[in-house]
Amino acid sequence: MVLGATAVVTVALMAAGIAVLLSLRTNLTEQAQSEANDTARRIALGVATWRGGGARLPLPEGVREGVPVQVTDEDGRLLAVGRGLESIRGTGVTAVHVPRATASPAAASPSASASPAPTSSRAPVADRNDETADDHGGGHGSGRGRDRGSDGRGTDDSATDDHGTDDSATPHTNDPAIGTISDTVQESSGRAVVDGRSAPYRFATIKATDLGGRTVFVHAGASLTARETAVRSTGTAMLAGLPLVLLVVGGVTWLVTRRALTPVEGIRREMAAITASEDLSRRVPEPASHDEVARLARTTNETLTALEAAVDRQRRFVADASHELRSPIASLRTQLEVGSAHPQLLDVPGAVKDTERLQHLAADLLLLARLDAGERPGQGPVDLGELVREEVGRRPTDRRPVSVDAEAGHEVAGSRGQLVRVIGNLLDNAQRHARAEVAVRIRRQGDRIVLTVTDDGGGVPAAERERIFERFVRLDDARTRDDGGAGLGLAIARDVARRHGGTLTAGEAPSGGALFELRLPAAAAPARAVRHDPAPMEQRL
Repeated sequence: MVLGATAVVTVALMAAGIAVLLSLRTNLTEQAQSEANDTARRIALGVATWRGGGARLPLPEGVREGVPVQVTDEDGRLLAVGRGLESIRGTGVTAVHVPRATASPAAASPSASASPAPTSSRAPVADRNDETADDHGGGHGSGRGRDRGSDGRGTDDSATDDHGTDDSATPHTNDPAIGTISDTVQESSGRAVVDGRSAPYRFATIKATDLGGRTVFVHAGASLTARETAVRSTGTAMLAGLPLVLLVVGGVTWLVTRRALTPVEGIRREMAAITASEDLSRRVPEPASHDEVARLARTTNETLTALEAAVDRQRRFVADASHELRSPIASLRTQLEVGSAHPQLLDVPGAVKDTERLQHLAADLLLLARLDAGERPGQGPVDLGELVREEVGRRPTDRRPVSVDAEAGHEVAGSRGQLVRVIGNLLDNAQRHARAEVAVRIRRQGDRIVLTVTDDGGGVPAAERERIFERFVRLDDARTRDDGGAGLGLAIARDVARRHGGTLTAGEAPSGGALFELRLPAAAAPARAVRHDPAPMEQRL
């Protein structure tokens, strides 16, 4: 259990760590990309306000050293490059050295952009373009480019010639307006070597048009070294702390599990001891808590109590059955031995009577065993009135007379043989104790069929009316075993009644004798079949 919990926590922590690292990597990448965008935009603004014209294109002040920067024209020729850039991949231009034909001292000096623009007849045009740049929010708005000449290079129509004339500008939808930059930023990833250090970078590319009408591309990068360092150090810290976290989780889980399962181990040990000793009087310890373990202990003790009672009942049953069987067997053996030695002294009627007692006792014990085994009775309809009349008709006439008050149609669902045994046992008990008469009455009360058997004998004391239904219990201890039974008749009758969903109780009859009341569920009335008369309609009318 501890290993399983630790494994689950390990997987959860690893998943959480990976998610944190991915989120950190994404945030730092976005931060670097934003820095590259800002650098490219700042450089593009400086290029858009450059008045120098020609090949002179310096980088503006404020560009940090160690930042890879490239400025190219529309044909991919390098116009300017940042200081210390030795190689670059990811911008589409791998050149890092400005050709001598296009290089100028100002391109390598960050202060060159601060040089004043030349004063000539181009001033009016510059003023017009400055206003255009202001209208676009400092060069961040979208502009229109100039038309290219037949050689593919942009023609600077706004530039003033030697005579001071100003040509009209022709807009181009793909390029920013003169003195503006494009809103579109192209983002990419790559590597660059600056001042001898190679590192991954995020690049931003922005298109700009200077005041001379020249369209250029500004490429600027931001290093991802901080991202790699942060992700690496965070991952290392997580991996270093993972064993400690797992150790703590495993220890806590072991302690909690041990504390929770200690009562269960106590229950197991006690059950093992009970099994080894076969002492069902012992009980498992019950925790003071009110959780599932405490309920398990209480249920286990209840089961042990029921099991102890069942075993005690079985032992008493075996002991009583052995005692009851021993007397008729001993009597029968004595009579047979005497008859074998002295045939003239053989008491045949006594031997037959002892044999009958053995037969009845064996039948009762077999029925009790079947009832204890959970045998279910049948569900066929049985008429109680018919059973009572048949049972009374089979009884000898020398016993106490039985009056029957029962009508036909009082049907119950159950086993005919077991119900005959119930009625027979109740009549035997009543005739054994009655002085003159036994009365049987059957009636219906709601969904129950009620059968009562009363006698005019001495009755049953109120304190003993439940005890008489126990097995091998006889209240008239003074009577001989030959006159009485084994004490199983009423116990069998109650067990059969319960198996049929009914009850059997003892009370006092109006005459002062005993009253036994059997209540059984009435059988469901069968659905009446619809009678189909084959006669034609006119004949039935």
